[in-house]
Amino acid sequence: MKTLMAMTAHNSNLGKRPRRRAGCVIGLALLLGGVALFYLWPVPAVPFEQLYAGVPPAQAQALQAFRKAHPLRSVVVDGVEWRYLAAGKGKHTILLLHGMTGAPDIWFQQIDALQNEYRFIAVTYPPVPTLEAMEQGVRAILEREDVPRCAVVGSSLGGYLAQYLVQKHPQRFTHAVFANTFPPNETIERENRGRAALLPWLPNWLVMRFVRQNVEQVVVPAAGDDPLTRAFLREMTYGRMNKTQFLARYRCIIERFPVNPVSIPVLIIESENDPLVQPALRQQLRVLYPKARVHTFSDAGHFPYLNQPEAFTRLLREFVR
Repeated sequence: MKTLMAMTAHNSNLGKRPRRRAGCVIGLALLLGGVALFYLWPVPAVPFEQLYAGVPPAQAQALQAFRKAHPLRSVVVDGVEWRYLAAGKGKHTILLLHGMTGAPDIWFQQIDALQNEYRFIAVTYPPVPTLEAMEQGVRAILEREDVPRCAVVGSSLGGYLAQYLVQKHPQRFTHAVFANTFPPNETIERENRGRAALLPWLPNWLVMRFVRQNVEQVVVPAAGDDPLTRAFLREMTYGRMNKTQFLARYRCIIERFPVNPVSIPVLIIESENDPLVQPALRQQLRVLYPKARVHTFSDAGHFPYLNQPEAFTRLLREFVR
């Protein structure tokens, strides 16, 4: 009788083991599925009308009309597609380089105002992580558009890239505008080391959420809560930019390069309340270009060409002319 009971218990345990194993497999599958869902969750698509609901209708309509009138062109460099827009009909060309969270049409107000006086090339950046690769892409675009010499205007990362371009090809540029930017430095890398180590491990949607929070909490208040600045930068985080691009752009702004004196006219544009460029870095930039003309906005934040477009455009017109 005891033997029969033991055999029955043994057979019962044998029946439970496959069920346990099946439960473990299901649990593991659910865990992996949850992890995959967390990482692959898409960035939500938000319609233009919703994003720009608070923007004055004339500005929103001007941006839509600009996009329709200026479809992006492309050129492939080392297997990487570069996209840009070309506009205007002036004899002289201005190259426009945006910052980390920009796109070519972020300059639409300047291009609309000056397109009868100048030709414009506005570039955006694919996920290339070095300044040399950025320079090669920009040079290919200028060659495609038959632009041997031009003025260059860059903001933030674009201002940093503009400095690199002027150093590497001084003969190509007639004027340079370094706006809301910084010189080669160790500060940005040191202060962002922890975040930079974490971001590659986070999913795209979460990185874009962090960028969006920074826009809402830091950038827009410094821009006087300008609705166009808020709408455009939020739009960038809802599908116009991704984590790979953002991280590649960050690697470019922490890459350092030597700076020699430049002979072309330089205009430095800065803001007293720029939340993204420290006063010490602004001072270092002025020291690096001692002959530069300097214009300081008192309350324009990091994107004066968006939230104070008339004043910014007037500076460009007076300086380049």
